[in-house]
Formats: sequence, structure tokens, C-alpha cells
Amino acid sequence: MDLDVAQVRAFVRTAEELHFGRAAGTLAISQQALSKRIARLESLLGTELLRRGGSGVSLTEAGRRFLLPARQTVAAADAAVAAVSGRERPLRVDVWGHLYAPMRTLAQVAGRAGELVLGHGRDLPSVATALLRGDIDAAFGRVHPPLPAGLAHRLVRLEPVDAVMSADHPLAARPALRPEQLRDSVLWAPGALDRLDFLHRFTHRFGIRDTASSVNLGLAHLLAEVAHEPRRFSLVPADVPLPEVPGLRSVPLVDPTPLYAWSLLWRAGDASPGLDALAAACAEEAGRSRWLEYDPTRDWLPHPPTSDPGPVPRTP
Repeated sequence: MDLDVAQVRAFVRTAEELHFGRAAGTLAISQQALSKRIARLESLLGTELLRRGGSGVSLTEAGRRFLLPARQTVAAADAAVAAVSGRERPLRVDVWGHLYAPMRTLAQVAGRAGELVLGHGRDLPSVATALLRGDIDAAFGRVHPPLPAGLAHRLVRLEPVDAVMSADHPLAARPALRPEQLRDSVLWAPGALDRLDFLHRFTHRFGIRDTASSVNLGLAHLLAEVAHEPRRFSLVPADVPLPEVPGLRSVPLVDPTPLYAWSLLWRAGDASPGLDALAAACAEEAGRSRWLEYDPTRDWLPHPPTSDPGPVPRTP
């Protein structure tokens, strides 16, 4: 059975949009042409992939099973065309977790990873969707479960986290703090805790009773609000340059030291040009700068690493 890539691409885009008109628009074809391609694919496979109804478009069980390998088929076809054309396009990399400046880490490896085109995703779900759609090749930020099927990731950096508080906070003069000593303080978060996995798990692990959230208008705005109230604190990776906010104090956390985990994320089975080079550059810098040191007797991770997730796929 030989699959027509144009038909498979039509199915993938419709499965992502769940709307024939929008999917046709993204492919620059008519809705009628899109419908014909999907109908021919379903006829070839001998099963219905999409269910059309008054309430919209949905995937059948067969369509759900077919979606991941269909995405991989389209990506492989695009890679094959790029290889024959002899024009290697730049690796498209997105980031998320902007409050903690993920570009600090990527900037240290970018020069060794070939040409990169950088984006600015909003959060992990939006970046994961862009990866699965093939809009980007890789992404960098904090990964936490559950991840959508079809994605793979590798830990790149573990970064100690400091408590940042007002200079008038009762604990601000301490040279270091245990996380549990912050139980009577107010964790000031840049959004609802149920959307901020690291801060949410920190409060549960160390018994932080009082939390409050602000609007995420950037690190300077968040820390200005922290500095304004002596009982507040927030958490910031130790290497993040702090904005020039008067009255701030950054105190290391110990026994245990919370670690913020940065990971590289990509489509499972992908062989995009440059992905291997980026992963290798990250691993090289991690070894040189000791980014992956972790001792469970002295450090804390919300999701401790249990095993190596396996090698990044090699580019042919």
C-alpha cells in the first residue's frame, strides 16, 4: 500500500484544526480539494479517520491511532525534499518559561549547534502543539508530565533556585535558608499555581501555607511587588540576572536545594537537520559547566530523573 503524502498531510492538518475550512486555508487549497484528499485516503486505508457531524469534526479511533505515524510520515517527506534540494534550513527552536530567561542557556550553545531560528512560545502546551504540528523542530524549557504522545525530551540543565524577598523580610539577613523556613511567608507567583507546576509542587513539598498570584508582566514587575511587602517571596533560578529593583534580597536555599530542570524537547523519531548538533552542544556544555549534578540527599526536584530517556535520533 503506497500512501500519498498530500493526502496524509491533508488528514494531519484537519485532525489538528478539527475544521475543514481552516485546514484547507493553511494548505492553500479549496475545502473541496481537501475533502477529496481525505476521502481517497480513507478509501485506500479501508476505514473512516474523521467523523463529520453537526457538532463539528472529530477523530475516529482509527484516526487517533493513525495521527502520530501520519505526522512522522509528513515530517520524513519534508526532510527528504530538503535533503535532495541541498538546502539545509535552520533548526526552528522555540522556548517557554520566559520569566526565568531560558535564552541564557541556549545562548551558551547556539554557536556550536548550526543555524537556529528562535521563536517565543507561551507555555509548554502551546509549544508541544507546535512541535506535533511540525511548525518547529525542537523546544527548550521545563518539561513536566503529562506530555502528549509523540514527543521525546532530554534533561539539559539543573539550576539551583534562590528565594528572592524584600530586604525587610524577617529572614532576609540569613546567609542561606531551608525551604521549610518559608512556611510563614507568602509565595508570590506570576499566575495561578495550578498552571505553574514547579511553584505548585514546591508549596506542597515544603508546606508553604500562604500563596498569592499576580499578573505575569515580567520579572521586574513580579519582584517589584515582592519588594513592596515584607512577608512575600518568590523563587528565581540562581543565574537569572535580577532586575534593578530597590530593596530586594536573594537568599540561597539549602537542605535541600530546589533545582529547576531545563530540557530539550522534540518530536519522537524526528531527524530534522541540526537537531543532533543542538543536542550534542547541550551535552558538551552540560559536562563542561556541571549542569547536571544532582544529589538526592541534598537536592530537590519535583520530578527526579529515573533513567536516561535515550539518545536523540541521529540525522542521516
